[in-house]
Amino acid sequence: MTGVPVAARRGGAVQASLTDLDGRRVAWFRLAGGPHRGAIGPAEGQVVERLIRMALDIGVPVVGEVSTSGADVRDGLASLHAWGRVARALTDASGTVPIVFSVVGPCVAGPALLLGIADHVVMTEGAYAYVSGPRSVEEFTGLPATSADLGGAEVHARRSGLASLMVADEAEAAWAVGDLLSYLPSNWREEAPVVACDDPVDRPCRVAAVTVPDRPTASYDVRAVIDDVVDRDSFLEVRAGAAPNVVTGYARLAGGSVGVIANQPSYRAGTLDIDASTKAARFVQCCDAFGIPLVTFVDSSGFQPGKDIEWQGIIRYGAQLVAAYAGATVPRVCVVLRKAYGGAYIVMDSRGLGSDLVLAWPTAEIAVMGAPGAVQILHRRRLDSLDDPAARATTTAQLEAEYSSTFCTPLVSAERGFVDDVIQPDDTRRLLVAGLAALRSKRVPPPAGLKHTNPPL
Repeated sequence: MTGVPVAARRGGAVQASLTDLDGRRVAWFRLAGGPHRGAIGPAEGQVVERLIRMALDIGVPVVGEVSTSGADVRDGLASLHAWGRVARALTDASGTVPIVFSVVGPCVAGPALLLGIADHVVMTEGAYAYVSGPRSVEEFTGLPATSADLGGAEVHARRSGLASLMVADEAEAAWAVGDLLSYLPSNWREEAPVVACDDPVDRPCRVAAVTVPDRPTASYDVRAVIDDVVDRDSFLEVRAGAAPNVVTGYARLAGGSVGVIANQPSYRAGTLDIDASTKAARFVQCCDAFGIPLVTFVDSSGFQPGKDIEWQGIIRYGAQLVAAYAGATVPRVCVVLRKAYGGAYIVMDSRGLGSDLVLAWPTAEIAVMGAPGAVQILHRRRLDSLDDPAARATTTAQLEAEYSSTFCTPLVSAERGFVDDVIQPDDTRRLLVAGLAALRSKRVPPPAGLKHTNPPL
């Protein structure tokens, strides 16, 4: 890229400049090439650190193209401290200016940890990233492994969740970085770009209305609902392959950027697990840092049950999503499409967590749990006393119908103030646009005397 060079004669395997990307000023660097395949030494560390500090000073995004073999062993400890200084600069920049990296080759050893600080990472199909390489893995575990097995683009797109987008080559990576930045402001003090929109704000959401089945157990793809509600062709899903039971992505409503989080009923019935919780929490936190309003679509029967998931720490990881939503100060709108049960209902931006506007479709079932489970708890003795299986089945069906009509209807939640209104699905787009317009001036001052919270990371 051309632009204003930064430390152009410092040497090493890095190029850096202040340049334009799709009409936006960015602080750009490319770490690649050189005698040791983009290895980070003192020179590279100084240039990248300086560029990041400049991005902070002038309030522009940091964009990095990375193909590095790790710390340059020729300079020993100085190389380790070099990428350590870059890590500190990136941490200082996090949440202040957007940080987007594209990995176009290897990114290994300690410097690979820099990718975890970025807001978004784009990986080309042949790229890979890992902390410990194949030889170390085989020596430690006795099992052979390849670079692709450990940290190929497919691994980070589908398993680790590191890659927001996976693309074919460097040219597509540049386009993907531009697409991501088009939804984000240059820094946290500015607003995201507003794009001219010819999609009527009062367009009826007929596709969304027929997509969600009446039967609570029937499956569907929530992305069809999202696509129909937001501005036409504006939804950019990120981390699509990882934890597919929750959908995250950027979109636009009336030309303005929004962050979308939705349960995905077509995968594990939209239940929340550890990976889904951390994926959604990270995205909520990113949107909140850069002033992007949140739109949440709810259809989940709860958290995934199981001994293993409890042992792995679902309490801590689920609490990350709680903390992310509860601490978000941007405008927040929630739409309950169908099932909203128990803890999953609360953590998906409920009124109790501070959502500004909660709407529900007539198909919504908002309750502590679904009717079958509730009836078994509330009426176990009565049902156990029935010896005739047919009589037990009939009574169970009657009790479930009574429970659903009494407790699961969204009208009950609306009467108690947990839902602002029960709306027709066709009207969803119009009301979301109107709601976000009304919330545009929302400002929440930070708590006085607080350094920072201690979230369940």
